[in-house]
Amino acid sequence: MKTLKTMLMLVAILGLFAFTTTNYSGGYDIGDVATDFKLENIDGKMVSLSDFKDAKGFIVIFTCNTCPYAVAYEDRVEALNKKYASKGYPVVAIMPNNTDVKPGDNMDAMKARAKSKGFTFPYLMDKGQKIYPQYGATKTPHVYVLEKTSKGNIVKYIGAIDDNYKDANAVNQKYVEDAVDALLAGEEVKEPKTRAIGCSIKV
Repeated sequence: MKTLKTMLMLVAILGLFAFTTTNYSGGYDIGDVATDFKLENIDGKMVSLSDFKDAKGFIVIFTCNTCPYAVAYEDRVEALNKKYASKGYPVVAIMPNNTDVKPGDNMDAMKARAKSKGFTFPYLMDKGQKIYPQYGATKTPHVYVLEKTSKGNIVKYIGAIDDNYKDANAVNQKYVEDAVDALLAGEEVKEPKTRAIGCSIKV
């Protein structure tokens, strides 16, 4: 009986360990080179990071239509693109959810949302959900700031947009802005990783 109990405990511990490992392993870390992708934009064109010849880097944001956190950040994402695209750091938004699970995130819905909000950045669909696991994104929104170098697009920041999803006027730390400003000044990012706050990506 004791042996059976011990075996059951071991199975439970191993199962917990496996679950934890699955959730937190994989994806890019600071300093990694992010591989390029080719994803469909809301205008029907295929978009890659290599298309942005004059870019100094990118603000890659995994986001969607249906998550309240993502919706709360829409205006701030648009503001980031308006502030930094002309400086060489455009926003590239990617919708990572399984649209069978979240039909409100399908391409027609993405087009409608982009039109109603006046998005000025590419809004791409991760069809087949192949790109977000490469990055290690787990939330919407989840941000990756990349710096274009001779070695490739280097990951310089991972995490949240800022420290207050509820109220843009109550933000104390603008993580993404601080990261991009540092890179534009030729400096190291002081806070390269923060915890992304949002809805889990639907698989």
